[in-house]
Amino acid sequence: MKIAIVCYPTFGGSGVVATELGIELAKKGHEVHFITYKMPVRLALLNPNIHYHEVIVPEYPLFHYQPYELALSSKIVDMVKLHGIELLHVHYAIPHAFAGYMAKKMLKEQGISLPMVTTLHGTDITLVGNHPYYKSAVSFSINQSDAVTSVSEDLKKSTYELFDIAKDIYVIPNFIENKSHTPESCRQVLATKEERIITHVSNFRKVKRIEDVMKVFKGILEQQPAKLMMIGDGPDKIKAEQMAANWNISEKVIFFGNSNEVDRILKVSDLFLLPSETESFGLAALEAMACGVPVVSSNTGGIPEVNIHGLTGYLSPIGDIEDMVKNSLLILSDTATLEKFKTNAWKHSLKFSVEKIIPLYERIYTDILSKRKNIAY
Repeated sequence: MKIAIVCYPTFGGSGVVATELGIELAKKGHEVHFITYKMPVRLALLNPNIHYHEVIVPEYPLFHYQPYELALSSKIVDMVKLHGIELLHVHYAIPHAFAGYMAKKMLKEQGISLPMVTTLHGTDITLVGNHPYYKSAVSFSINQSDAVTSVSEDLKKSTYELFDIAKDIYVIPNFIENKSHTPESCRQVLATKEERIITHVSNFRKVKRIEDVMKVFKGILEQQPAKLMMIGDGPDKIKAEQMAANWNISEKVIFFGNSNEVDRILKVSDLFLLPSETESFGLAALEAMACGVPVVSSNTGGIPEVNIHGLTGYLSPIGDIEDMVKNSLLILSDTATLEKFKTNAWKHSLKFSVEKIIPLYERIYTDILSKRKNIAY
């Protein structure tokens, strides 16, 4: 199949999943075309089946906001005609589903059928998409898609509750490559033998509750020697740095910023903290578990579909610092218990392997393409 993928080319979960999906599809022999405004952060063009097409938005003084949707839909049309693309898969509803719909309509006028799959990832539905200024357009775009997928049952439920959706939504969870959770040799660079390594990875936005990460770590540190690895960047990073300084624990917290060494750091970690206000799935938690790291998280959104309470880690109410500290120490205080949770986390992550998830997308692609062959344009 010749498949075009539209996504945000950033460190966010939707962009990461879209990029990894394209890479895996290319490995299986499909021709994959990424269409976006910048090279996706995890994309390597070493596979001859992977192609990247940059969306260029001309700068005109007339426009207060440059019309990205217009440039994107036009680029999709041009690439479909040039490369014979058979199917469009857009990730994150805003604005990709709407631009995809416009491309479909333009191509239809030229006798070309372009089926579109829309994958919903989270804040495109629960936060941004639900805003009154966008809600009607998002609802329309989803209903005009040929197939709609969601990364969790919780997000599927929220979509039906927030929007007037007439389409079936298929749940296809996020996925990871199977990884060894054998510790990396860099552990001694980050911490002493006595210290447990705690890690958090995110975009440091308000919804991630970065202050809670710091408070939970402080509670752990009062009873257990530990170091905190903070990976990512965003508006609340400065606040976290200030908290560490105010508590005189700056030497116990390492801020890496956005890093391509996430796996190496996770493989030496003992616990992953994810106290988010909401998560549609919790991809960061799954990536930690794939490296053999148990998770202490908030009990919200799709996280309980990934982090199983008492097996791969623990779930706590949102904002309950005391409970998160208690659960963290239950895992960290005893070496045998820690090793049990590490093994459980790694084994559970295998349920979300690429080998199990990618065929679910391929099945949807094949189904809508076979249906379109029976429709004349």
